[in-house]
This record gives sequence, C-alpha cells and structure tokens, in this order.
Amino acid sequence: MRLDELLADLQAESANLRSMVGRAGPDALGLATPAAGWTVTHQLAHLTWTDEIATSATASVVPGVEAPRDWDATLARVTLSPTTFVDEGAHELAGADPTALMTRWDAGRAALAAALRATPEDVRIPWFGTSMKATSMATARIMETWAHSLDVAAALDVTPEPTDRIRHVCHLGVATRGFVYAARGLPLPEEPIHVTLTAPSGTTWSWGDPDAIHRIGGAAWEFAQVAVRRLHPDDTSLVATEGPAREWLGIIQAFAGPPGADPERKRS
Repeated sequence: MRLDELLADLQAESANLRSMVGRAGPDALGLATPAAGWTVTHQLAHLTWTDEIATSATASVVPGVEAPRDWDATLARVTLSPTTFVDEGAHELAGADPTALMTRWDAGRAALAAALRATPEDVRIPWFGTSMKATSMATARIMETWAHSLDVAAALDVTPEPTDRIRHVCHLGVATRGFVYAARGLPLPEEPIHVTLTAPSGTTWSWGDPDAIHRIGGAAWEFAQVAVRRLHPDDTSLVATEGPAREWLGIIQAFAGPPGADPERKRS
C-alpha cells in the first residue's frame, strides 16, 4: 500500500480515538484502562511520546527533518531500563494539561507524517532492535493507535466500530511470526501457515501458502485483537489447526518489544 494511503488510515484511526475521548468529556481522562496503572490520559500520552520518538528516529537518517527528541538518548534510556521505558514515557507526559496534551498529540502526529513523507523509499528508519521503511513505520503507528483505542474504549464502556483499517493490524500479526518466536527464545517451526480472515466489510483476506495444511481462519476483527494481545484466542471464534498454527495463535504479537503478560481467558 502507498504511504499516502497508510497515513490517511493513521489519521482516521487517530481521529476516531480523539472523537471518542472528546465525547466522553474531561472527567473520563482519569478513568482506569485495562493496562495496569494506565488511565485514559496515559494511553494518549504514550501515543504522543511514541510519535515523537518515531519522528526523532526518522530525523536521524533523513536530512532536514526536525527531531523533537534526541534519538541516541532515547536508545540509551531503553538500554538502561528495557522493561520500564514504555511506562516511563507515558508517565512523563501524563501530567500535562489535557488540552495541551491533545494539542501536542495532534502536532506530533502531523510532524511524523511529514517526516515519513520526506523519507526516501530505500531508507530504513532505526527502531528498537530493528529498522523499517517509512511504509512499515506508518503501518506500525496504525496498529498501535488502534490497539490503544481498544483500551480507551474499554475504559469508557464504548463498543468500537469495526473497520477494514484493521487489515494493517492483521498484516503485522502475520508478518511478525518469526519475531514472536525469537522474542520468546523459541525455535520457529518450519511448517508454513495459511491465514484466511473475513474483514468487517465481508471481504476475504489471506496470507501464506494456500496449500499449507496448518491454517488459521475466522473474523479479522478477532484476529487483530488477539494479535495486539487484547483478547485471548479461546475467547474468539477463530479456528486454528492443531500444532504450529494453534501454538502461534497463542503467542502472536503484532508489536515490537517484550510480550508482557498473556491475556486472561474470560470464557470458562
């Protein structure tokens, strides 16, 4: 997908979250979300912090892009506190005035979009433990914005409206299979897996070898939630064959970094 289309979807996901918070009113910012110790404000602060870091990472390899933070200093901070730096980043901005925070989030997202548009197609942007092209960075920001909007929706007791923008999340869920095993120190099974999902619009999406005997199928909306570790596979209607497919569905992770605690199973 072209970068402009990805950035349009990122803007749409951000606008959806912003509208949801705006309708709830300022009192809702202090509500607890499913992420332990994080309020709605922490969720917005985290997105703001990560957008600024992504822009700084881009500025480190693209001349002319202004860096809102020091990328090398961020990497050093991650090295010193690899398991806590995400929480530290959220807490850093969570104390800001709510209006100022929302304004900063808007500005940071616009700056990131401009930085990604200025990135040549063959340039890879450094990230935590990896690097990626501008299109992949935009896809990752869509995934994370959507994932945290689920947390906010849960806090506000709002039912999110499924859209086909979750295809980006599903794609990352599939593309990161090798990373997931490496992150857990597990050997990656050699057997290919075919994934077939039904989009909210009714369209069928698929990845992998269609002749593979190991398969995952079902609703894309559920698969995406499992991929961002907000939903336990047993609480879905997803169907996975025994062996590598079912194992992978149990540890799937569309985002970088440690997996954290596994989602709790709600069905008995």
